[in-house]
Amino acid sequence: MTPNYRRQPIMLTAGKGMKVWDSRGKEYLDFVAGIATVNLGHSHPQVAKAICRQAQKIIHTSNIYHIQPQIELAELLARNSALDLAFFCNSGTEANEAAIKLARKYSVEKSRRGHKIIAAKNSFHGRTYGGLSATGQDKFKKGFEPMLPGFEFVEFGDARALSKAVDPETCAVILEVVQAEGGVNVPPKDYFPAVRKICDRNNVLLILDEVQTGMGRLGKLFGYQWAGVKPDVITLAKALGNGFPIGAMLARKEVGEVLAPGTHASTFGGNFIACAAALATVKTIIGQKLCRRAEKTGNYFMARLDELAENHPSIREVRGAGLMIGVELKLENSERVADNLREDGFLVNITQGKVLRFIPPLIVSPKEIDKLIKALDRTLGQFDGEVR
Repeated sequence: MTPNYRRQPIMLTAGKGMKVWDSRGKEYLDFVAGIATVNLGHSHPQVAKAICRQAQKIIHTSNIYHIQPQIELAELLARNSALDLAFFCNSGTEANEAAIKLARKYSVEKSRRGHKIIAAKNSFHGRTYGGLSATGQDKFKKGFEPMLPGFEFVEFGDARALSKAVDPETCAVILEVVQAEGGVNVPPKDYFPAVRKICDRNNVLLILDEVQTGMGRLGKLFGYQWAGVKPDVITLAKALGNGFPIGAMLARKEVGEVLAPGTHASTFGGNFIACAAALATVKTIIGQKLCRRAEKTGNYFMARLDELAENHPSIREVRGAGLMIGVELKLENSERVADNLREDGFLVNITQGKVLRFIPPLIVSPKEIDKLIKALDRTLGQFDGEVR
């Protein structure tokens, strides 16, 4: 295999709920959830049953034909969101590619603006050329230049900077609701309402990347509901299928209808099994009121981490929303904290080299959070002396 992953020294072989087991039989509590993907927990019975039932009927036909679970999923998402039309693909980066193409197609056919798209510094929108070109982190682009033209970057959370960047060539703004890979950066509460006004005033599309913030992660089914605005386009993936690969772009009718036959496609997008898994996932999130649970549990988690920060000089800041939480550390090598926690039976993620990112399944309990806090308290105690 190509050496493009920096893997931790374990092989996970089984999972159930919050727990996973490695090839040696060691048990862990998973606070990574497949990078904000397994929101219902591992091996959720309803999702597993839906996949198995569908696989025994039919697996693939392509989008040359109508696909019933795809239709049902589109209706379910439209019914529970402020968007009207769905395009299905296989991943978050594909969903963002579709959104970028849609924005430029809409500009050509309806808004009559240019092709410039404004994105945020420190953002992450995927690894393909469209998503990478929209990503505001140079480290991901190194060695792959030149990027696609027509992207400009402004500070995340700064509505005034965004307003200044909008010009007659601007057709869209693409933003994450909370910057996940960028270090769990939460914007001011008045940011997105201001962004929406800027877009409306200039007839510019607002695209929200909800690949990580969608499906209950922030305490709402969709992150835009947490942000308090109605976007023109959103992109989904990760938790939409609870681990089964699926991506989606949702758009307002007027916007989405410019994707006429032949303008965009995906061979495997919206296939039977992916849509069956997503239907079971979304229905479970809604039916079990997991968004409300995520909000309540996230508040508890943040409060416990705030308590921890008062006693550990190695913690610079605790920030987050719902069950997307970051703890920025002052340590030179924060990976050591993740390594220690793994040895203690807790899987956590480090982003930006210094931020402990907690993105557990939405089913995480206060008791499981308390266990992590106890281990983190012990681990940080070993490194506090390094802070000057």
